[in-house]
Amino acid sequence: MMTIQGLKYRWNIPDVDGAAVAQLAADVALPVPLAHALYARGFTRKEQLQDYLISSYEKDVADPQLLKDAQKAVDRLIQALNGNEKILIAGDYDVDGITSSALMMICLLPLGAQVNFFLPNRVKDGYGLSVKTVERAHEHGYAVIITVDNGISAFKPAERAQELGVDLIITDHHRPHGNLPCAYAIVDPHQEDCAYPYKYFAGVGVSFKLMALLYAQLGKQLPAEVYELMLLGTVADVVPLTGENRFWVRHGLQKIKQGHSYGLQVLKRNARVTKETLTSLDIGFFITPQINALGRLEDARSGVKFLVGNDTTVTEAVGTLLHKLNEERKFIEKNIYENVLEKIKQGLINPHQDRMIIVAHDDWPTGVIGLVAGKLMNAYNVPTILLHRTVQGILKGSCRSIGECDIFKALSSVKDLLISFGGHPMAAGLALDEKNFDAFKKRLSEYITEFVTHESMVKKITCDAPLLLTDVTQKLSHGLQYLEPFGCENPQPLFILKDVTLLEPPQLLKEQHVKARLFSDGVIKPIIFFNRPDLFEWFIEHQRDIFSVACYVTQNNWNDKISVELQGVDISCV
Repeated sequence: MMTIQGLKYRWNIPDVDGAAVAQLAADVALPVPLAHALYARGFTRKEQLQDYLISSYEKDVADPQLLKDAQKAVDRLIQALNGNEKILIAGDYDVDGITSSALMMICLLPLGAQVNFFLPNRVKDGYGLSVKTVERAHEHGYAVIITVDNGISAFKPAERAQELGVDLIITDHHRPHGNLPCAYAIVDPHQEDCAYPYKYFAGVGVSFKLMALLYAQLGKQLPAEVYELMLLGTVADVVPLTGENRFWVRHGLQKIKQGHSYGLQVLKRNARVTKETLTSLDIGFFITPQINALGRLEDARSGVKFLVGNDTTVTEAVGTLLHKLNEERKFIEKNIYENVLEKIKQGLINPHQDRMIIVAHDDWPTGVIGLVAGKLMNAYNVPTILLHRTVQGILKGSCRSIGECDIFKALSSVKDLLISFGGHPMAAGLALDEKNFDAFKKRLSEYITEFVTHESMVKKITCDAPLLLTDVTQKLSHGLQYLEPFGCENPQPLFILKDVTLLEPPQLLKEQHVKARLFSDGVIKPIIFFNRPDLFEWFIEHQRDIFSVACYVTQNNWNDKISVELQGVDISCV
């Protein structure tokens, strides 16, 4: 591995066999920079690469009957359908929970189910299924409760459901804490004795597999809308876009290219996305954050009605609210971020010394602090925990972490100080009594120090392949489509352009973004650096210098014209 120091990042450049890359490119008819990128990621044989490039149902999709308890859950749902029993879907307030709930509704309603849904309010109800929800469901005559995107840690609600004679079916994708709730059925691929080969679904993926099994056994075709919901929830929950997830996201993108829901049309309009062909990055950056804004700032239940889409008037009204809330969310997020930055400048928080950022506040909405924690984690490359202090003296918060530190394991090491916690290696949620905060911070810091070294805190990027300006063509852009969808564990390839110069002085756009034109080997290409205003002065001072650029290759769709452009990440003078 070779390294180059850029202005902001250390660039890691994998060593590859150039002759092997050239042969691989010829074998699979890919542009050399793309074959180089994939070789650097471990696809060193033709068969491996073909398997990655070509997704198929037969190769990537497993039988849902392999999911532990899936058959038991389907049998109970069929019994409820035949007996006209009432079913309650218990979801969550993020995009994954909202899409999972909508998917279940869209699948069960056409079967004649007596079904309704409940999503908790983030502030009033907290995360997941509660004892109160179980008791209300029983009072209203529900015989079956089925959770989506939650439930694997719902021990007390499961006990209460059993006491009341309500059959609880848990569908979740979070890791169990050890013991399992005493539910009628638990469908979660992370169970140790679950035989399903793919483990990394979002909650919507587990819901989708269960409904696929139900429809298969009833001899029916799944409603077309489920593929769009599977796409939205999977991308939004930032689960790995590998294996079966990658297949279904690809499938969903193809489906919405052929036609999509009225709700998605509204979301595209809100985000001013005019192109017909959407990518996973478009979904993740422009579409799903609007749905998330509901659960972060208001009542997520409107999101299910919006996605089910039975009434265009309701869809329009909720769509308008989504746009308003998303703009409000951006404003709140910016204020919290600047508040923490000010504390760091004042020396009240020292990320470098503490090797983490942890701070609590009375006025930060719990629905937004996870996003800010992610931004701070990226800015300082340390695990970050932001907490909201309730009037009852309870600290509720969100964690985001770096690859070197599994935050779920870190929280597990101090679980005796916590009221609750759950999540993944890179992201988690928690609650604790304020009186335990100092002990929590001290012990967590001691744990994190073992894994977060000063070396790991250096901001790094991995550059996949070298690139010449002459390579930046429609052919390369077309080849990139075979690598999509991009996301978690399948990132967009980052290229190195060496020995380029500026053709003319740069432009500063909205005081945030730097636009320039690069020149090399007789070729001129535009490039834009988003949120890098620091580069403007550097370019002004070094207009005649030769430098290297770490960048993405992108397509710009404007006025029915498609052009291939560059999106810069960093520059280096080395």
